[in-house]
Amino acid sequence: MHIAILGGTGDIGQGLALRLAADTSHKVTVGSREAGRAETKAEEYTTELDSRGLDAAVAGAENAAAAADARVIVLAVPPYHVGDTVEAIADALDPGDVLVSPATGMKRDDEGFHYHKPGAGSVTRIVADAAPDGVDVVGAFHNLAAARLANLDADLGIDTLVIGDDDDAKETVIDVAEGIDGLRALDAGGTANAPEIEGLTPLLINVASNNDGLHDLGVRFE
Repeated sequence: MHIAILGGTGDIGQGLALRLAADTSHKVTVGSREAGRAETKAEEYTTELDSRGLDAAVAGAENAAAAADARVIVLAVPPYHVGDTVEAIADALDPGDVLVSPATGMKRDDEGFHYHKPGAGSVTRIVADAAPDGVDVVGAFHNLAAARLANLDADLGIDTLVIGDDDDAKETVIDVAEGIDGLRALDAGGTANAPEIEGLTPLLINVASNNDGLHDLGVRFE
């Protein structure tokens, strides 16, 4: 399967690109608004994989070009850019494609990070409202520590919660997620449940910030 990670030059995008390329046989392309930046980052990721003796590579392209041939498109962009990003790549999407949203709206004050619920109800809902007809939207990868994900020496041993209104699309994303060693994907229901899942991210950041040794905190449901 071809997976495009738009915003793949950022922290969570880097981790997903490296893990998917290292652990699965999927074709991975990172996207950026600037093709040159995506290509440079893709070369860096490929060099990292090669240094570990892995026969894997990551490609780079402008966002729409990256999405054009992909079946699964991860929107690893800031929450305030998700709607604009979907609109920018809409012509490159085909019915049956799956958009994956890992973004969470947050704000920060002196006490820490807090969930900033958007007017649509969730970032996942913003993506669903912007998606072209026939393109499914799934929320996943929200609560992963970016540094832990990008460190290929780190054992994950954590879960990701997956939400969406189309069961087949959710199953596709669950299969992709569980291709990453040490990552378990759990079905958490429909898109209406997105606020509860997105809201876990600031909680984890606050716990990690206030406790020694928990800087790359993840969750595991037992």
